[in-house]
Amino acid sequence: MSVVHSEKDLDNTNCSRGLWLVKIPKYMKDKWAETPGDVGRLRIHKIPGKLPTVAFSSGDAILKDSTVPREHKFILHSVKEMTLGVFSCTLPNNTDAVVPEQEKLYMEGQVIQKFECQPVVDNNYLNQKRAAVLKAGQPARKAEFIDRPCLSYRPISKHKYNIEVEERKKAEGKKARDDKDKVMEMLYAAFEKHQYYNIKDLQKLTRQPITYLKEILKEMCDYNVKNPHKNMWELKPEFRHYKTDEVATGSTGGADDSGDD
Repeated sequence: MSVVHSEKDLDNTNCSRGLWLVKIPKYMKDKWAETPGDVGRLRIHKIPGKLPTVAFSSGDAILKDSTVPREHKFILHSVKEMTLGVFSCTLPNNTDAVVPEQEKLYMEGQVIQKFECQPVVDNNYLNQKRAAVLKAGQPARKAEFIDRPCLSYRPISKHKYNIEVEERKKAEGKKARDDKDKVMEMLYAAFEKHQYYNIKDLQKLTRQPITYLKEILKEMCDYNVKNPHKNMWELKPEFRHYKTDEVATGSTGGADDSGDD
């Protein structure tokens, strides 16, 4: 399956600018995102006849909680056989305008050096790693001594809500099966008021067991499985007898009588 890409203008004003691509650890990325302003200092030492060494020192704002190593070194990787570039994109601010703004793409430059930032393994770094391991090994929960007993509640066999439900059921009485004709009369009376009913509403109206009520409903009603009356019951066409039908029949019958006269 091919993906269709829309054509967009590319601003290549800075395409000749050389850039460094540096891979940094995740903890540095998180700290830099939390800290506004300067995050550290970059030092480049040039040695005649050798490759320059690059080092990074974290700023005081980064080292507040002492969870990030102070010193880092940059390890150089070759980019001779690769062609890398850096692009940026600006999203439109007002999309409801008469002439909507388009996304703008910019080429920020070409990658001329590729580095990997790694912490310098010194005593400070080892102490931080040791503290992190000890902190991770501490249990999240621990037992503590208390000076006085805390409040305790005795278990209750029957809660207030359960007692109210049981009393309501006793007041209503056990649902017994009524005569089938009597239940059908109650259902006819209910369907004269509304065309569609839910099974729970019919059970409340007839006060019959759900299995017994479904047996009767299957004989005289249709069950809707599609919208807009999904999961609702309605009378079968041969059992329907609404007031609107009576009025229409009465008006038709009157017209026929006048014709005979």
